[in-house]
Amino acid sequence: MPSPQAPVDLTALANFAALRGQLRVSLTPQCNIACRFCHNESDVPPPLMRIDRRQRPRRRELDARGVLTVVNAMMEAGLKRVYFTGGEPLLSPIARPVMSELPDAGPDGSYTLITNGTRVRANRTWLRRTRLGRLKVSLHYFSDDSLYEIAQTKLGIAAVLDGIDAALELNRTVELNCLLLKENAHEVRHILDYALGRRLPMQFIELVDTDFNSGMTGSAMSADGIISHLRTLTSDEHTVVAGVGQGRRIFRIDDVEVEVIHRDLGRYHVGQCGPCPKRHLCAEGFWALRVDHAGGVQPCLLRDDLRLKINHLLDDPAALLHAVAHHIDAFTKGTP
Repeated sequence: MPSPQAPVDLTALANFAALRGQLRVSLTPQCNIACRFCHNESDVPPPLMRIDRRQRPRRRELDARGVLTVVNAMMEAGLKRVYFTGGEPLLSPIARPVMSELPDAGPDGSYTLITNGTRVRANRTWLRRTRLGRLKVSLHYFSDDSLYEIAQTKLGIAAVLDGIDAALELNRTVELNCLLLKENAHEVRHILDYALGRRLPMQFIELVDTDFNSGMTGSAMSADGIISHLRTLTSDEHTVVAGVGQGRRIFRIDDVEVEVIHRDLGRYHVGQCGPCPKRHLCAEGFWALRVDHAGGVQPCLLRDDLRLKINHLLDDPAALLHAVAHHIDAFTKGTP
């Protein structure tokens, strides 16, 4: 690793930021809903923990101060789109101290909480005082039956829908996202109608293969069906292929935006992606820099071998930034 005193070349990070790359911060691997497809930001997902108690996620090593150090450093380097994920982030003991002390994101920055919705109402008092600009609620189901089939929980769909109501009460932007599966194919249009009726932006996503959900290959659904349906509702459609990640089809229905992540539009691959042994599984390319609760930074969901530990650098933000910039530069240029 280069000396912290050496000049820091932020070109790779700046390019990634300019292409709307995300900083995703996983606050916990724990979740009260165990969706079968969950990749848990490359940690052991809840469904696997339930099946095999010997499978345990990484131990949390980052405290709130450490997370805020990383967020501040990455935002100063140009990454302005910060997403807090999990697991269910609101189950984390550091969720409140982290999100209550976020720095000003500036006019071109944003903070988004990705949640299953079930813990929003219980945390709404302090959430209202944060700098969060958006809450993105997962809605992959629309009945108790489909929720149980997908997530093996008896919690009930009412808890999820109440979480959406609670999120709206915070006076923040609320968005919904839905993974397209055979298990919810009969409810996808109902979910869309619900979003349109509440005037909530909606995103439909195709299943991305990971080592953890390899048994769900038969559950994957193409986005072609929902795209065809959306075209019967509006002629206002455009595609976005610039930037990182997969291409998107954007539909506007009565000023409500519906986004479909569509792998047919391509993806953003860089340096090390070329010879990557898992490229045939990759539907996303390099679109997010992932920071996990155990102090790891990873540029790719499928490659744990590219995970960089940063715990020892948290007392020196300049050295932290130097190490991450060097790591991403090597990744994007294809050097080991």
